Amino acid sequence: MNPVKTIFIAFLTCLFSLTSFSQDQPEAPKPSLNSGTIESQFDYLIRKSGKYQEYKVVKQTWLYILKSHTLDSLKAVHKDLAETQLVVKNQSEEISELKSNLASTQANLDQTNADKDSISLFGAPLSKNNYKGLMWGIIGVLFALLLFFIYKFKSSNDITRESRKNLSEIEEEFEEHRRTALEREQKVRRQLQDEINKQKKA
Repeated sequence: MNPVKTIFIAFLTCLFSLTSFSQDQPEAPKPSLNSGTIESQFDYLIRKSGKYQEYKVVKQTWLYILKSHTLDSLKAVHKDLAETQLVVKNQSEEISELKSNLASTQANLDQTNADKDSISLFGAPLSKNNYKGLMWGIIGVLFALLLFFIYKFKSSNDITRESRKNLSEIEEEFEEHRRTALEREQKVRRQLQDEINKQKKA
């Protein structure tokens, strides 16, 4: 085989392989002044600018285009920032409202627990423990008064029984004295009658 033909066939094969490979690869976006990020647009501007000694010469129209894109990007950033600040403000207000509602709910819960654990007595709120202590104190005082009155009643009853006994003894003594006095009076009357009868006979 001719070496020239062999080299030519190998060259065509490599060229065909490279073409197929390049068709299989996705095309990278071409640098442009009207697309891509601000950084890529600046890179494109610097790359496409002409040189004058160590200086870069930039087309004025390109600068205006880049300025417009930069301002648009800044406006978009400011818009996103304003929307984010609005969202943060709304969330802050919601959090404040939730905290207020939570504080109100907690206060209502504390009041409910206080009402549940307290009893109103003559319009004054008392805790259940104080109420129980007061009730047991009243019961203790009433029980002590009951014992005192029982003691006084028993003492008065004993005094009354003793007085009745003494009265009965006095009545018996009086009756005995009255009977003795009556007998003495009758005896004196008989003696007096006997003396009167003796005087009449004489």
